[in-house]
Amino acid sequence: MNKAQLVEAIADKLGGRQQAADAVDAVLDAIVRATVAGDRVSVTGFGSFEKVDRPARYARNPQTGERVRVKKTSVPRFRAGQGFKDLVSGTKKLPKGGEVSVKKAPKGSLMAGAPTRTTAKAAAKKAAAKKATAKKTTAKKTTAAAKKTTAKKTTAKKTTAAAKKTTAGAKKAAPAKTTAKKAAAKKTAPAKKATAKKAPAKKATARKTTAKKTTARKK
Repeated sequence: MNKAQLVEAIADKLGGRQQAADAVDAVLDAIVRATVAGDRVSVTGFGSFEKVDRPARYARNPQTGERVRVKKTSVPRFRAGQGFKDLVSGTKKLPKGGEVSVKKAPKGSLMAGAPTRTTAKAAAKKAAAKKATAKKTTAKKTTAAAKKTTAKKTTAKKTTAAAKKTTAGAKKAAPAKTTAKKAAAKKTAPAKKATAKKAPAKKATARKTTAKKTTARKK
């Protein structure tokens, strides 16, 4: 059975040949795209399609028997489900009329919006990428905060050191001012004493002058 015959076989069930052709094309396209992307497409009871990587190896040319190196490649692989195997082996008999039900799909799996295995894998990859991005962002913020804290500590240390130097300079200047005041006080004190000594001399001279005048009057 080729593709055209497959379309003819399901045309009556889907309401026409065109609808059947579109359905077959859509199913095959979805399977091929998912397998190429590395996702595993599994149909319960029927089988699964997946991508398999084959390493580089040596093989023999069947015509010449020559040993040939085969490059690394990827190939699609189909694994039949147990229900399909049972029908092919004859363990289970095909129904005479109606559709072949390999295995009923679980409840909710065919509902609109139900996650498929492919969608679940894609969602898991996106979640992992978001977590990695969040971790990097957190690490950057932590590093920036640590740098700011270090800068603040360094500035505080510099300010404290400058304050200590200023205080030390003020302390050194204070004794110098005190010494100057003491020296000025010492110079002023002898001058005051000398002035005090001159005052009694003036008083003695005044007494002598008064005595002379009194003597002259008596004569």
